[in-house]
Amino acid sequence: MTRIAVCLASYQGAAYIGEQIGSILPQLFPGDKIYLSDDGSSDDTVALAKSLSDDVVVVATSRAGGVVPNFERALAAAYATGAEQFVLCDQDDVWLPGRLAQVRAALATADMVLLNGMVVDAQLTPLGATIADSIGVRHGFWRNLGKNSYIGCCMAFRRKVLDLALPFPRGIQWHDWYLGLLAERFFVICRVQEPTMYYRRHGANHSPTGEKSRYGLAKKIGMRVTMLRAIRLASARRAAKRRTDPASIEVN
Repeated sequence: MTRIAVCLASYQGAAYIGEQIGSILPQLFPGDKIYLSDDGSSDDTVALAKSLSDDVVVVATSRAGGVVPNFERALAAAYATGAEQFVLCDQDDVWLPGRLAQVRAALATADMVLLNGMVVDAQLTPLGATIADSIGVRHGFWRNLGKNSYIGCCMAFRRKVLDLALPFPRGIQWHDWYLGLLAERFFVICRVQEPTMYYRRHGANHSPTGEKSRYGLAKKIGMRVTMLRAIRLASARRAAKRRTDPASIEVN
């Protein structure tokens, strides 16, 4: 049975993380785990998460330095265990029953699946839109370099994506943007439009959802140059692995 690693990056998440983990646990199969990396929370986030189940594995509690390195720690720890499928997870959402079943079904034929969610407020009241409605769905590498349509909490992928992605190149602004561009460049992607979670917006979220960019033109250009360099690095990594051991990395 394929092992799934749910990779959860947390910070000051005690208000919602119990509800989130509680929605995930019934969907795990034997051998599946939740890998939690905490960015130095001063509240009860870690203690609460650990108390819920032995299937919650806390991989770090020290400062990572932000969302991107925190998710990288969770992914790297899960990758080191030999996990075969990876699901990114925010601390404040709620998964609907059947979400992991959708992931398992999609990753049977695709390398990455982009799921959807219903946008809700802090009390889980629907706000009349889905994540896909808010972000827009764009296909292709260059269109997503221009405007990212990949949201981490909607993403799941097979191990071979991380064969290329890890370690994350320094300086990338968003891990989901980077992983999405890698998938657009090298892998098979599928999308599930049916909402499979409540995407909670409570005013203190760490990720944007279709809001107008706060960055100036120079910053936007710099971010895209950095991302292109990151993809180039991954491409060189892919070429090197294929030269040394063609069977070590299965890519298209």
